[in-house]
Amino acid sequence: MTAPKENILVELNVTAPAFNLIDIYDRPINLKDYKGKRLFIGFFRHAGCPFCNLRVHSLMNIREKLISKNMEMIFFFESKKELLLSSSFHKGISPVPLIGDPSRTWYSIYGIENSLLKSSFSHLTTFIQTAIKAKTTKLPMYPMAGDESFSTMPAEFLIDENQIIRKIHYSQTLNDRISLDTIVEFADKGLKK
Repeated sequence: MTAPKENILVELNVTAPAFNLIDIYDRPINLKDYKGKRLFIGFFRHAGCPFCNLRVHSLMNIREKLISKNMEMIFFFESKKELLLSSSFHKGISPVPLIGDPSRTWYSIYGIENSLLKSSFSHLTTFIQTAIKAKTTKLPMYPMAGDESFSTMPAEFLIDENQIIRKIHYSQTLNDRISLDTIVEFADKGLKK
């Protein structure tokens, strides 16, 4: 699925927009350092979002399998570093880079959609069951803080060894993500070009 054309700033089969950032653990994260590896890049909502924290939890469960296949992950959240570091869940994501982007600079560069309609629909139809699942999994869930946005929609990207974007997934609902099987398959053998 794709976002409306005006939101897309990246395309399939082109080089991923390069970044050289500092993650919440004060480590330099330079995209060029991942050349030669496959990569999952996830753009999530705010640190207290149960939809996103469940997704991160699921991704962390397959992390060792991905690493064994020469694939890494990088996560972006629109929350401030201090907020992410105040959460034991988010601190525990290390060694996966976790980048706080409260100004949403990289959200804009990667064409991340803002949709009040889609976010509201997800909250109305699936928030209660998602919140219950997050609570039973002991994942953080709390209201937005500061300038975090209710309307941010998640997005996920699969990048090949040459840093070419091979799959773009702009979520249409807050639980709409690339399947874990597809991510593992990409780690295994990439996607057909």
